[in-house]
Amino acid sequence: MQAMTVRELIGEFVADGASVALEGFTHLIPFAAGHEIIRQHRRDLHLIRMTPDLVYDQMIGMGCARRLTFSWGGNPGVGSLHRLRDAVEQRWPRPLELDEHSHAGMAAAYCAGAAHLPFGLLRGYLDNDLDKVNPRIRRVNCPFTGETLAAVPAINPDVTILHAQRADPAGNVALHGIVGAQREAAMAAKTLVVTVEEIVDALPPAMNGVVLPHWVVAAIAHCPGGAYPSYAHGHYTRDNAFYQRWDAIAREREGFLAWMQAHVLDTADHAGFLASLDRKAA
Repeated sequence: MQAMTVRELIGEFVADGASVALEGFTHLIPFAAGHEIIRQHRRDLHLIRMTPDLVYDQMIGMGCARRLTFSWGGNPGVGSLHRLRDAVEQRWPRPLELDEHSHAGMAAAYCAGAAHLPFGLLRGYLDNDLDKVNPRIRRVNCPFTGETLAAVPAINPDVTILHAQRADPAGNVALHGIVGAQREAAMAAKTLVVTVEEIVDALPPAMNGVVLPHWVVAAIAHCPGGAYPSYAHGHYTRDNAFYQRWDAIAREREGFLAWMQAHVLDTADHAGFLASLDRKAA
């Protein structure tokens, strides 16, 4: 395990054209890593994530993505993601390919990837027509019962990036609270890197906790506030006002670009991003 800055972490592990999963379900969303990907002008990424959220709206709007594998392209409290929609409907700033799934389909695909299986199975797609618009959803017959099941290809990101509450000096990483698909996305990845709120001498037990052992973690970057404006349980709350204002910020291209320039491109790192905001109003 290597200890790095966020800039070094992205510079070494995220290459143009890579498939990248920044996971975190409402909670522990790795905004700092996403912003650094934008600062380093990464291009042609295949972005993977349950619920793209604001961080993917920003990355798509800044031209980082060529493809998106996702479930539900919006955000509670915000609604439609305007930069995602603009890329799909108007091909701005570049065309965006879509690989759409349900949360259950994404979970099955991550689990298959983590188990080193070629595909995941579920029943959830059998009562809808999503497979008519997504050719990567197939139907197979169980060899034991003859039952028809839906199949989705395994997700194995080149890089999974997580944000966690703690890591210890040995490189073991602990996160707790709403953990979503973080564990599965971590184990499915070819490379796992993590930003963390704090480095501690020992990892205390926590309810609904996951510990990722040091041998699966390629690098760690200490980054307090690295999930903001989402939240890190036990450290800070979700900035709901920021999420609500994002609709107006992202609705028009010019306003979006001006905001990204001022708060991401013109800041050196996530600490600079946080300092650029009026935290009471942002």
